[in-house]
Amino acid sequence: MTGHRDDFSLGIRDDEPPTTAALRRILGEAAEVVIVEASPYNLDKPDAERITVSGAEIGELAELLAIVDGGTGDRCRCLGSPTILVRDAAGRDIAQWTLHHQTGLRGIGDSDADLRDGPALTDWLAEHGLTGPREIQRMLAEYAAQEEVRRVAWVRAAPPGLTEAAEAASRREDDDAEERLAELTAVRFPDAAERIAVLLAWAGFTPHAPPVPGGGTPWHELAPRRMLLQEPAEAIFEVLAAAPPTPAQLDGAAELFTDLDWKGRPDPPEPLRSVLIAHVTATGTDPMRTRMGWGYGRAG
Repeated sequence: MTGHRDDFSLGIRDDEPPTTAALRRILGEAAEVVIVEASPYNLDKPDAERITVSGAEIGELAELLAIVDGGTGDRCRCLGSPTILVRDAAGRDIAQWTLHHQTGLRGIGDSDADLRDGPALTDWLAEHGLTGPREIQRMLAEYAAQEEVRRVAWVRAAPPGLTEAAEAASRREDDDAEERLAELTAVRFPDAAERIAVLLAWAGFTPHAPPVPGGGTPWHELAPRRMLLQEPAEAIFEVLAAAPPTPAQLDGAAELFTDLDWKGRPDPPEPLRSVLIAHVTATGTDPMRTRMGWGYGRAG
């Protein structure tokens, strides 16, 4: 089992949407199905667990591999695992599919497709000796729980009157959710100085937020920073100079002034610059200190 192919699904064109009927037509031609706990590029790994399915069990598998017809219209960036090899009576591969996040299938048509019952397939594979998908499912559930804790904390940190809009934006309920959040923020805080002050504090949530697997910053958490980028730099400097900033506001300012979209704008003036450097040096995370050195805290 060498090499990698994703174009040999019998009778299925790459520009056709995936369907359960097409999948079952292919499995109807199968003499055996080999399922390998590996990505398509690692099928020869000696320690990769694998099972071979034949006879009536191919029919069971066909039921469990039922997908939502039409596909997702997209392809996951990861290679996927396990890999499903469909073989004819001569032992030739007539299809190669991969599971993605144990909830989707790739290899039938022009995009990935959601499984109709991913957990049932995971249980079936475990019963047949492939426990990796079940472990991945548990890991993904733990990741999702950690991400949800952070999302809820961010919503709770929203300025007064913005909680419902922040909830909608964090769930990306529709394409306009963040735009509505920005509009409501302008209505709720019409005074520019007050608006900047609350947004700085909200933007300060991210650097000390509960970590999530894989790191990075969830897209919705950047909403306060994106709103601040619409404000004049001088107005932001004035707010930070008008009264001693809170630690959260200094965290938010540090994040804002090292945002890639701040590039081309002025660095904070003295004494604000020195205050920020002292604050981040004393209480900032390692990423904050690194970005500070690239930006407003750089020597010379």
